[in-house]
Amino acid sequence: MTPLLSAVTNRAKRVVYGASQAARIAWYTGHYAYGRRLMGPLTEPGEAPYAEEFGSLDRVRLKTSFRDLFREDWRNIEAGRYKLPSEMRRPPSLPTLWKRSRDYLNDARHVARRKHARGHSEVYTSAQKEKFPRYYLQNFHYQTDGWMTESSAERYDMQVETLFTGSAGVMRRQALPFIGKALADKDLATSALLDLGCGTGRFLATVKDNWPSLPVTALDLSPAYLGKARNTLGRWSRVNYVEANAEDTHLPDASFDVITVVYLFHELPPSARQKVVLEIARLLKVDGTIILTDTIQYGDEPGFDILLENFPRGFHEPYYDSYCRTDLGALFGAAGLVKVEERLAFMTKITSFEKK
Repeated sequence: MTPLLSAVTNRAKRVVYGASQAARIAWYTGHYAYGRRLMGPLTEPGEAPYAEEFGSLDRVRLKTSFRDLFREDWRNIEAGRYKLPSEMRRPPSLPTLWKRSRDYLNDARHVARRKHARGHSEVYTSAQKEKFPRYYLQNFHYQTDGWMTESSAERYDMQVETLFTGSAGVMRRQALPFIGKALADKDLATSALLDLGCGTGRFLATVKDNWPSLPVTALDLSPAYLGKARNTLGRWSRVNYVEANAEDTHLPDASFDVITVVYLFHELPPSARQKVVLEIARLLKVDGTIILTDTIQYGDEPGFDILLENFPRGFHEPYYDSYCRTDLGALFGAAGLVKVEERLAFMTKITSFEKK
């Protein structure tokens, strides 16, 4: 391919990328606006407003950071750090989009009702408490059925993308260059990656899309979400599925080169976080890498701190504030894991640690 033809091709791809992402943002922003209207203000009528620890939101910086995220995503794609995302290569059909939209809008009314009633423990039943830890049996985000049912797993990705107005997948993708670095000098066929709290398998799908020969393990505590992950990852081989608690996986010592943890830690109480970190240290090979992808924390983007402070008030995230105050270097360092690299991606932070 001549340099001129290559430049034209890249320019065309960039135009397609920009148009596609603009459409996604508009789609999810519309659903977000509907949901926020139903949810209403943080406090109910007659309640005193929350005392705020942090200053006002830096809206200019918020918009700039949002745009920068997509610019970085395109730069990574253009540089070959990862592929153009599958949803752009194979966009969903209109009937699929309509089904997702209808389900989200219908369920948003139930979420709003739960929020107004502070109904965050509907899944805490005598049958479930025998199987799962207490902290797990909550309606996080006031979502219907918590993590317990197939219908919850089916609508989860739509809910997360809507919450972040179409940027959730883009933020998750910023962890892929970290994985590329961790695997750079390794034989993919004999390496192994574990995704702790794999959820619906959406992140692992991007991993397998870019490294199809890499053996991966998808681990989750929810049978329903692990079932959804099986469907999401069904077209790839060398995928192992494990239904287990990330605190005690029962997997062999030193069996993974890379462990990824995506948006899990902020939903764990501090004691559980410590146990999961110790389990990660046990599971990693020497010189192995843990890549933590989760929310930014207080002070990472000072103009955003008020968003972090108010998020658990509006969406029922009982351990979110404590996570935002956690010293990650100290938490992982206590288990012998050394911080290597950190990068911010809008409302997400990716941090890597190595086992020495």
